[in-house]
Amino acid sequence: MSLSHARIWSAIDSLARREGLSVSALARRAGLDATSFNPSKRFGPGDPPRPRWPSTESLTRILEATGLSLSGFAALAGDAPPPRAAIPLLGLAQAGEEGFFDDAGLPTGDGWDQTDLPQARDSLLGLRISGDSMVPLYREGDRIIVDREAGDVRKGDRVVVRTTGGETLAKALGAISTDTVTLTSINPAYPPRTLPRRDILWMGRILWVSQ
Repeated sequence: MSLSHARIWSAIDSLARREGLSVSALARRAGLDATSFNPSKRFGPGDPPRPRWPSTESLTRILEATGLSLSGFAALAGDAPPPRAAIPLLGLAQAGEEGFFDDAGLPTGDGWDQTDLPQARDSLLGLRISGDSMVPLYREGDRIIVDREAGDVRKGDRVVVRTTGGETLAKALGAISTDTVTLTSINPAYPPRTLPRRDILWMGRILWVSQ
């Protein structure tokens, strides 16, 4: 969708209505000639009539006079981009503390930040990496997005595991069986760790990282 001639003028009309003004009064408030936005000024001579566009200066003045942002004007024109969805974000070290997850291992309570994702869903959450067990793949402070309902996690996937004991671990999936899950670190200083599956609330695949 583009900012067409019709949409630009429609946005000016909408802005005037929002301010409780006529387009003439809106022009005067912005220090412009009262006829600047009149319908008669929107087309010039010709067959068919030639579209006339408001100047950049006149648009800037009405935005300043009304306190509207450029994105707000685009929204009035029906050309605003869809809002980015946000998902919960928490530091991985904090994720091991009380109060951030409920008994089912789901995000709850205060203290969560947010990180943007174009198409969020309930199974996604964001975490900040702490520690160096996954260096050089993930470093301290990196943001990751995890899908807690990824149903086809396989050996070699990068995952986050939430345990019944309150740990939240970002690791690679070394092995998985009906009874246990073995997690490995990229950093060789950290040995593999095997967990009983009964001790795992959820295991999600890491979908995205911001470094």
